[in-house]
Amino acid sequence: MKGADMRRVVITGLGAVTPLGNDVESFWNGLKEGRSGIGYITKFDTTDFKVKIAGEVKDLDETACGDKKAVKRMELFSRYAVAASREAFSDAGLDMEAEDPYRVGVSIGSGIGSLQIAEASEQRILEKGPGRVDPLMIPRMISNMAAGNVAISLGLKGKNINVVTACATGTHCIGEGFRSVQHGEAEVMLCGGTEAAVTPLSIAGFTQLTALTTDPDPDCASRPFDKDRHGFVLGEGAGVIVLEELEHAKKRGAHIYAELLGYGATCDAYHITAPMDDGSGAAMAMSYAIKDAGLEPTDIDYINAHGTGTHLNDLAETRAIKLCFGDHAGKLRINSTKSMTGHLLGAAGGVEAIALTKSVEEDYVHVTRNLVESEPELDLDYCRGEGVSMPVRAGMSNSLGFGGHNASIIIGKYKD
Repeated sequence: MKGADMRRVVITGLGAVTPLGNDVESFWNGLKEGRSGIGYITKFDTTDFKVKIAGEVKDLDETACGDKKAVKRMELFSRYAVAASREAFSDAGLDMEAEDPYRVGVSIGSGIGSLQIAEASEQRILEKGPGRVDPLMIPRMISNMAAGNVAISLGLKGKNINVVTACATGTHCIGEGFRSVQHGEAEVMLCGGTEAAVTPLSIAGFTQLTALTTDPDPDCASRPFDKDRHGFVLGEGAGVIVLEELEHAKKRGAHIYAELLGYGATCDAYHITAPMDDGSGAAMAMSYAIKDAGLEPTDIDYINAHGTGTHLNDLAETRAIKLCFGDHAGKLRINSTKSMTGHLLGAAGGVEAIALTKSVEEDYVHVTRNLVESEPELDLDYCRGEGVSMPVRAGMSNSLGFGGHNASIIIGKYKD
């Protein structure tokens, strides 16, 4: 399909499990209030760790993940994915008895899968020998099991994929699900990302990489675009959106939040952890997304930035925005959801797509928390101080992953 023959794709359901709350309403209200979901780590003893804070999911009702037997066989990242997907599915008002199950698919990824069972299994080997490892260790650990468990939980027999691109995972999964609906491979796709990596091994590894902030104060440790930023705060959760072919959504009378208009993806081909200094790779992903949407740079009002709070990322992303948007860069509103949730790794793109969708729906851009003063080159409007009510005709969400992966999506107001 090309041009006018390409099918339009709308967003009809949202589901979230986040450090700000375990449903979309709680998450969005938390963002509007400028509230932090970051706190001291409770999942393990951090006495010997330099990093003691994270954006943990709190008090998840496991009945949201299905029956007890199913939940028992799921690792935490899969539980988050299923809970978010079930909320999104219900929000969309989908009824599988009225759908062809082979036309409803899943595109949900996890950057890591389950470190919890890997850590526990290694300990089991050391203490009791290899014969005592859980027989289901492998299918519980591998990252595609989030998408698999979602399909099993909801009876979705269509295309089922798991794109893994580190911190760009969620956005790539949404983009590839978008393509699947555009090109007629599915009528409906549940898309997004999930992650549950607040574990000793993860915290230790990211700390040794010098990627995490060692600031002990959870209220102000996550500081995207601030001159005193010094690393990201690890977070966890899941974000899932329902993408649906427009005519299919209209026929069943679905509520349409917004329209997914464009998707762009590139690779820096530069370094395994550092972004391209000049931001050219990310800038090209943004440009591709704008072109794919049939828009001009001046049609974009807002960017939900990758905005991790590391020195290199925030500087490179700022340069990328300037490179892509030129003079219009100074007129954009830009913010970082990670200032309140921490960095959800593979789930970040899914959760931030929900923030973008709600911004388009409600014409509101949330604050970037903890942004006090930026360095001279970081001179764009990063939504310092408080959120802003403003028209959001179309907005962009960016995700940049280790390995040089860049992904951008554009969501705009639905027009019949």
